[in-house]
Amino acid sequence: MTPFFRSHLLSAAAVAALALCAAPAAAQTAQMDQTAKPDLAHKASQEAASSLAAPKYGTWGFDLSGMDRSVKPGDDFFKYANGTWDQRTEIPADRVRYGNFNKLRELSENRMHAILEDAAAGKLADPDAAKIAAGYRSFMDEALAEKLDARPIAPELAQIRAVKTRDGFTGLMAKANTTAFTTVLPVFITIDAKAPTRYAVSAATGGLGLPDRDYYLQPGFAEKKAKYQAYVAQMLGMIGWDKPAENAKAIVDFETRLAEASWSRIERRDRDKTYNPMSPAELSAYTPGLDWNRYLAGAGLPKVERVVVTTNTAFPKVAKVYDETPLETLKAWQAFHVADNAAPYLSKRFVDANWSFRQHELAGQPEQQARWKRAAAFMDGAIGESVGRVYVARYFPPESKAKMDALVGDIRTALAARIEKLDWMGPQTRARALEKLSKFTVKIGYPTHWRDYAKLELKANDLYGNVTRAGAFEWNRDVARLNQPVDKSEWGMTPQTVNAYYNFANNEIVFPAAILQAPFFDPDADPAINYGGIGGVIGHEISHGFDDQGRKSDGDGVLRDWWTAEDAGKFKVQAERLGAQYSAFEPLPGAHVQGGLTMGENIGDMGGLSLALDAYHASLKGQPAPVVDGFTGDQRVFLGWAQVWREKTRDEALRQQVVTDPHSPAYYRVDGTIRNIAGWYEAFGVKPGDKLYVPPEERVKIW
Repeated sequence: MTPFFRSHLLSAAAVAALALCAAPAAAQTAQMDQTAKPDLAHKASQEAASSLAAPKYGTWGFDLSGMDRSVKPGDDFFKYANGTWDQRTEIPADRVRYGNFNKLRELSENRMHAILEDAAAGKLADPDAAKIAAGYRSFMDEALAEKLDARPIAPELAQIRAVKTRDGFTGLMAKANTTAFTTVLPVFITIDAKAPTRYAVSAATGGLGLPDRDYYLQPGFAEKKAKYQAYVAQMLGMIGWDKPAENAKAIVDFETRLAEASWSRIERRDRDKTYNPMSPAELSAYTPGLDWNRYLAGAGLPKVERVVVTTNTAFPKVAKVYDETPLETLKAWQAFHVADNAAPYLSKRFVDANWSFRQHELAGQPEQQARWKRAAAFMDGAIGESVGRVYVARYFPPESKAKMDALVGDIRTALAARIEKLDWMGPQTRARALEKLSKFTVKIGYPTHWRDYAKLELKANDLYGNVTRAGAFEWNRDVARLNQPVDKSEWGMTPQTVNAYYNFANNEIVFPAAILQAPFFDPDADPAINYGGIGGVIGHEISHGFDDQGRKSDGDGVLRDWWTAEDAGKFKVQAERLGAQYSAFEPLPGAHVQGGLTMGENIGDMGGLSLALDAYHASLKGQPAPVVDGFTGDQRVFLGWAQVWREKTRDEALRQQVVTDPHSPAYYRVDGTIRNIAGWYEAFGVKPGDKLYVPPEERVKIW
């Protein structure tokens, strides 16, 4: 569990996000040889400008050339809308997936690159320009990284070697939020789910180096587990740790026991089961051999009287495994994780070893990303809101914010109308659902208050130090406001992030600037395409407030049961039916979508697209929709949704996704969603016998 740039407040349990980047930037182009021919310089300048420009799709917002009209819509709507695009698209060698999300992420990456190059050249007018420049330079100084090699982590390795007792080792784990150390029982700070006006200290189980416990326990991942053990031995050898092969086996055996004690991802989604407040004394009794008062003090939390334990029944098991594992194995385990966490910021041999296992072996990525792309990701994590402030000034038109406000209003109105008409919901629950909807907060584009990085020190000649200081800055910032009211203006994503999210505790939906572009949102596009694109996204995020976990919080964000038992029972029946539909999908042989893991996102997709269609109908104000290039308005809404999810994924990354990701693969976010929506059948004349046809009585309808 790396400490670098963890989002303490916006944990996976608190947020439901929408989703799961390469031409030279302008500043780089400006450094061309002055003897270059004018036409070449002009061409390069045009290419640079093009790399920073928002994409366009067709003449009305949809790329008709990407369709495969030889496929019946009712047999495979994804291929009908995207089949030719899929056939002609190659995943770039430095990526594990590629599609329209990734295309926008590339754009955001290029724009950040231009900002960072301007900062490094002294051309950036921003209060944090010097820090941005220093952080970027530190990452781009590959020669210094080569010279230093493993020296940056020598102090941590020395501390590990000096440990003589298990208590001493526990003290190292307590520092996991401010150093490169890791821990089997991580603590973090979130908004309190049952009192969302205050913050809470939470604790979970951790310590695994593979993506999920299934990688240790399922026979299908035995080869990956063996490769992991070889990687652990490689890293230990690179830092000069004794008996690397022997210790690697002991480390993987230790982590396997932790995996056996850990909850599944489906279990960890349950917000009722993961809210278990305890005092430090109760926790110490619950995990014999671990003094929680001492552990919390070591983490910088000496006065904490209450900890929200998440995976509670796993705690005694993990504590037992920890107590029974030899100290020398624990020390080797800690040394490996320090090296593994730090590897992307060290010399080339560490970078390459880390990439070779984590990106190439586990996800199938053929080539490593260029250093500047990795630098952009680093800076987004370290000082992202300052970079975002420049991004917004350069690339986010104010009119986009106003138009988004109107679209959000349309979708909210559509959901209110649906709630009013639900035949399975009684009047008491309906009134509370409408109350919750009325209390939604909407954030669009960028924060109203930018984060203050005054206490963050970034040095041009200390990349690894910058990484650890950035992680410590975030943790110390959270700790300092632990007893203060929750900052409701805070954002969990930077403006340059191509994503969106719903925050349970704040009952808010958030749309960063970078996603408010085509194919999601284009002010010049046909309205139906915008409703199917960004309208579906808005509906998706609003629907998260009423998915299987979001529905558990009320309008004030309080985790409580506000449903009648009868209505809750009806909801669960429909949710389970939806889960069964998705669990039947098998994107690769033996790799099934987990309907229980992806439940919230699937409900979000189904609700989002349904609401987008309703909102589009309302926008017509009783007038017939125009026909464009032979497509009706309703057809264009569905095509807009399908275009958003154009994506290709490498097999290894897809296998990892179905195990670890709460989002279904993009293909099923189209074909799995539309088959439950009556309007799709009507729009495309889908009949019995078509492969995607589901009889009306078997279709799932929740919102």
